[in-house]
Amino acid sequence: MLVSAIASVALFAAGASAHFRLNYPEPRGVFVAANEVNFCGGYVNAVSNRSTYPLSGGVFTINTGHAGFTVGVLLSTEQNPNSWESFSLNETQTFVRDYAREEGAGTFCIPLDIAGANIPGAVDGANVTIQVVFEGGDGNLYQCADLTLSSSFTTPSSVTCANETVSGHSESSTSTAPSTSSTSGSSGNSGVGQVQYLSGLTAAGSLALAGLAAALL
Repeated sequence: MLVSAIASVALFAAGASAHFRLNYPEPRGVFVAANEVNFCGGYVNAVSNRSTYPLSGGVFTINTGHAGFTVGVLLSTEQNPNSWESFSLNETQTFVRDYAREEGAGTFCIPLDIAGANIPGAVDGANVTIQVVFEGGDGNLYQCADLTLSSSFTTPSSVTCANETVSGHSESSTSTAPSTSSTSGSSGNSGVGQVQYLSGLTAAGSLALAGLAAALL
């Protein structure tokens, strides 16, 4: 039942026009806007050259020109997660970061504390895959990144961790992202920058991925 529920989400997203780019960590393949409505942005199989990623206190960065969006992150511990079921455990989707809402557009650096999510198998040295789920008001979009977790690795200094919101075509404002130091529990995963944390699983204007799956079970 979970398969049909998630497949319905993909079908619902077919008409999406809002787009986003996963800048860090490196996604599975090159950005193709038309394929973002598909599982992992159209890249079904895991890459062999995985990116090393912090077990605790990590971040991911995205860019979007769509003002007003909701974003969440699923995680799989399978070696080659190539289906929707790979991101579920006991028919429950495996969220490493719950959905949060941002009203602006621009570039965002978002905390991602994998250790704090306490997902079985997501430990030091493990190969995992994250799937970023982005909803801009007209359907869900997806990008995946294949990672190897490390308790001694930190986010590279080359990754700019600041939130830059854009108004219109010429104005922008930059604010420093929240601290990415390791925290206990899931507190390090609350909010996108300073946006409101969503306790529910619905995105503005439509049901989000987990909400629709639950509704159809």
